[in-house]
Amino acid sequence: MVKHNNVVPNAHFHKQWQRRVKTWFDQPAKKKSRRIARAAKAARIAPRPVAGLLKPVVRCPTIRYNTKVRAGRGFTLEELKAAGISKRVARSIGIAVDHRRRNSSTQTLQDNVQRLNQYKAKLIVFPRGSNSHPKTGDSPPEELALATQATGPLFPISAPAAETAFEAVTPEMAATNPFRILRIERTNRRMAGLRAKRAAEEAEKAKEKANRKK
Repeated sequence: MVKHNNVVPNAHFHKQWQRRVKTWFDQPAKKKSRRIARAAKAARIAPRPVAGLLKPVVRCPTIRYNTKVRAGRGFTLEELKAAGISKRVARSIGIAVDHRRRNSSTQTLQDNVQRLNQYKAKLIVFPRGSNSHPKTGDSPPEELALATQATGPLFPISAPAAETAFEAVTPEMAATNPFRILRIERTNRRMAGLRAKRAAEEAEKAKEKANRKK
């Protein structure tokens, strides 16, 4: 019999850990199945681009990430109008449309319009269904014969490297103390209300003193 106030033996030796181990023995097979699925999708949507719809270039939100650019959800109605493309036709020729996004930057608007114009210059539109005669907006038979399916990303997005401008330090710049200027302006802003109040009180006292002399 065990004496004293000891810990009750609770060694857990029957957890069956082999049943709870995550394995990835199917990784090579999954890789092959994904490759086959990509090839089947490319053949199904041919001759449309493998990458899908054309996306705009947008800037990431917040001050932390707004220096980076990425692909957006779709082009705005203003960008499509500037490029001469209707919102109904845009989706049918492989252009993503986002009616909720607004253009707050002229530079982004111009970049996306240029992106749309580059896409239009290389676009080949096939006739719909069994219609062998091209309609308005369709490409001529000569271009249809040269059409190939585009692989890889459509017009890859890359942020241009920011150029650093250098200039010589002048004596005036060396004699200026920016830290002191910032501290003085900060103090002026913080004390503006109190100084205005004191000035109003002094003006009131001076007015009362002038009235007494009369």
